[in-house]
Amino acid sequence: MAKKAAAKARKPLVIVESPAKARTISRFLGSGYNIEASIGHIRDLPQGAKELPEQYKGASWGHLGVNVDEDFAPVYVVPRGKSKQVSKLRKLLREASELYLATDEDREGEAISWHLCQELKPKVPVRRLVFHEITKEAIKEALSNPREVDEDLVRAQETRRIIDRLYGYEVSPLLWRKVRPRLSAGRVQSVAVRLIAERERERMAFVSATYWDLIGSFARQSGEKFQATLVSMDGRRVPSSRDFDQSTGKLKDPALLLLNEQEAKALVERLAGSPCKVLNVENKPYTSKPWPPFTTSTLQQEANRKYGFTARRTMEAAQSLYENGHITYMRTDSTNLATVAVETARELIADRYGKEFLPDAPRTYKTKVKNAQEAHEAIRPAGPHFGFPEDHRSSLTADEFKLYDLIWKRTVASQMADARGHRTTITVEVDGAVFQVSGKTIDFAGFLRAYVEGSDDPGAELADREAVLPAVAVGETLRCEKLQPKDHTTQPPNRYSEAALTRTLEEMGIGRPSTYASIIETILAREYVFKKANALVPTWVAFAVSRLLAEHLPDLVDYQFTAELEDELDAISRGEMGHVDYLKMFYFGNSHPGLKQQLQNKVEEIDARDVSQILLGKPEGGEEIYVRVGRYGPFLQQGDRRASLPDKLPPDELTIPAALELLDKAAQGDEPLGICPDTHKPIFIKVGRFGPYVQRGTPEDDEKPQNASLLRGMQPEDVDLETALKLLSLPRTLGAHPESQEPIVAQTGRFGPFIKCGAETRSLPDTLSPLEVTLAEALQLLAQPKGGRGGARKKEPLKVFAVSPVTKQPVQLLDGRYGPYVTDGATNASLPRTMKADEVTFERALDLLAERAAKGPSRKKATRKKAAKKTTKKKATKKTAKKAPKKKVAKKVK
Repeated sequence: MAKKAAAKARKPLVIVESPAKARTISRFLGSGYNIEASIGHIRDLPQGAKELPEQYKGASWGHLGVNVDEDFAPVYVVPRGKSKQVSKLRKLLREASELYLATDEDREGEAISWHLCQELKPKVPVRRLVFHEITKEAIKEALSNPREVDEDLVRAQETRRIIDRLYGYEVSPLLWRKVRPRLSAGRVQSVAVRLIAERERERMAFVSATYWDLIGSFARQSGEKFQATLVSMDGRRVPSSRDFDQSTGKLKDPALLLLNEQEAKALVERLAGSPCKVLNVENKPYTSKPWPPFTTSTLQQEANRKYGFTARRTMEAAQSLYENGHITYMRTDSTNLATVAVETARELIADRYGKEFLPDAPRTYKTKVKNAQEAHEAIRPAGPHFGFPEDHRSSLTADEFKLYDLIWKRTVASQMADARGHRTTITVEVDGAVFQVSGKTIDFAGFLRAYVEGSDDPGAELADREAVLPAVAVGETLRCEKLQPKDHTTQPPNRYSEAALTRTLEEMGIGRPSTYASIIETILAREYVFKKANALVPTWVAFAVSRLLAEHLPDLVDYQFTAELEDELDAISRGEMGHVDYLKMFYFGNSHPGLKQQLQNKVEEIDARDVSQILLGKPEGGEEIYVRVGRYGPFLQQGDRRASLPDKLPPDELTIPAALELLDKAAQGDEPLGICPDTHKPIFIKVGRFGPYVQRGTPEDDEKPQNASLLRGMQPEDVDLETALKLLSLPRTLGAHPESQEPIVAQTGRFGPFIKCGAETRSLPDTLSPLEVTLAEALQLLAQPKGGRGGARKKEPLKVFAVSPVTKQPVQLLDGRYGPYVTDGATNASLPRTMKADEVTFERALDLLAERAAKGPSRKKATRKKAAKKTTKKKATKKTAKKAPKKKVAKKVK
């Protein structure tokens, strides 16, 4: 009887990826289920030799973590920090009646479910739950229709993971040896870097052109006025920017009329006082259709355009919206909407905007992607009856509300009527000169009433979009009030923004939109690119790596090859292609060389000096100038002359004149400011990778040269011998403290200049320089209480929440040295960069703490604990040795 009662008490276990998702689902399932998070993947390929199981360490393929000799069998391990969570899941599973795997519906989610089965080895029935939104209706539907884990989706995810491992672990070491240590190569990452570098090359090769036209101000007899632009003169068309060759700056068609400033002014004089009349009026109706609902890619692009969000910031907010039940699944390539969503949108349109804004039939959209990432609906507000964005404002962070508002408007607008209007073009003739102006009127706003791409305020945007022209008639006489010459300069092609790069990669079929955020983060972290405003600017390292791959491993960065790989992964996910056969073809080759064969002998073939140099150009009458990528940064070289390059200098700004100026400044650095009176060594002012500095001595001396950076605000041209000697004198002893007799020293550090006396330090205010500060001023500063971390009183919590269900201590929000964080007395968790302190709720705090706790202690803490254990063990051993009784030695009897 007791056993039967225990069996009855068992509950089903539901496993999801995150604590937030678990909390939301628990609201719908109630106390009849145990719901726990896996905190992402619980198994992965080993990250290094330390994680590789002992039995594989001698294998030739061990460094890959994939047995390429036995059908590419992967070696899976539980990552560091995940053991605790896996143990927790095992314990819960032992007490469960059945197991529901409710991970996301895409390949990654399917793989997480598969790994959970492989690692936990459940002995109870296992069911896979799939839903694209976390609502009561969706969860109920999923429970009524469970399925098995889809092995084809798992194999597709596993194949992608193995390919990325083989690509990264085989190609990256080549970059370390030939370009610079700590670089990485990646299937999509390297192609993205190539795209950005090629765009910068176009900008570097770009030759600008200047052209002139006229702006005419015209008036009717009734007083209505408008402006028009000169488009032709005596039958010859005036060019626009697209008529110039970007590489030469010259006209593609020499028959066009290219005006300079003098000719434009002369034309104004010629036309002055000439009669004006309307030559033609063209009035055409137009219709604009609404944009389809958001996919992952279009959401990232629009959030970047409208709010300046990075791809990562967008996905973090979208993930939170999904897990808290506000939107449907956010990783999707589909533009389809469920019937219930279409019906809800149509009801909202009729109620809020009027029936005239409702088309006769629901709109349907077809995705252009072959395999819509297995998620069969676009991103939309969750639930059968989504309300207005304002209804959710109090429960969302600022980023989440902006994104939800965007998704809501786009979803509703996608089901609204077309916008209709008229485009009008007026052509005016003045003594052989033809002027034109175009305008637009909106007769019916349609979907634009709810949503305008790139705009926060559709109403204001509609007003800006209208350009109403006067109703002139052909042959009507006008008065020319003013003719104004205007110059134009052609512009180089724009750099990629995150939105533009995302759009380009998707259009080319390279990678998956759900991975673009991590790819952009990686190329920024590896210093292949840096950001200038919203643009992605390649570094010289990106040029060197792109050149090496394009010249020596062209297939790996070929756009078509990378796009076809995505198609083949899709075919595996549909069960149309075997994953082992494909991996063999990718790595060993078939009719075409595989990765392994392509890499053979490349270490010997590739000249590191050659791939790491970029020809900048040749000044007139001088030697060629190269940019070389060294192990410690890029530098210029012209013959025997060298100069360091500033870290954040965009390549297209390094022109020949700019390069010569840097080389000349570096040459001046070889001329000493003077001789040090104490050491008799020369003093130089130099400019390095991290800015200007002074140097005493030369590398040829017996001792290493002494360097000192310039203080904040100092310019190299302001530094004389006396100032240089003062900089080199730091740290500088001011004298002894009258009470402790300890020396007081002025010096500079990572956070600026300061003074030190024993253990006491004080930052120097901007009004005091470490070169000039006196003993009296230092004593005055030391007498004041310390304002920094060491002497400051303990800060009060920013917020105090309820008691943690785990530690039974209050959860607090604190302001730390590196930003706000939450704590439950045992675990600390930093706030995401996108979350503000005033947006943290008790539930969010618990989610952050649960995720942090599941990762285990940080590497530093773990190392400290290990060291402490060793120390304790050593002490114990010593004590035992001390307490051990000495052996008695018998005395010799004489």
